[in-house]
Amino acid sequence: MTLVRYFAAAAEAAGTESEERTEATLDELRTAVLDEHPKLWFVLPDCAVLVDGVRTDGDASLADARLIDVLPPFAGG
Repeated sequence: MTLVRYFAAAAEAAGTESEERTEATLDELRTAVLDEHPKLWFVLPDCAVLVDGVRTDGDASLADARLIDVLPPFAGG
């Protein structure tokens, strides 16, 4: 099991701050969470994804992953 944590607008779109997931790859995870949380379509494409603290793009294996953070862009000044 991998814990996925959603922050700010991603948490609002997902309707939860965290959930346990079992997908084997990052692409499978993206597909599954978009199917289950349709409002994420508006946020996820702009989010940074960290797998065990390391920014990860593309399709990565989640076989040994323990924590995934979904971070939308933050505004600030």
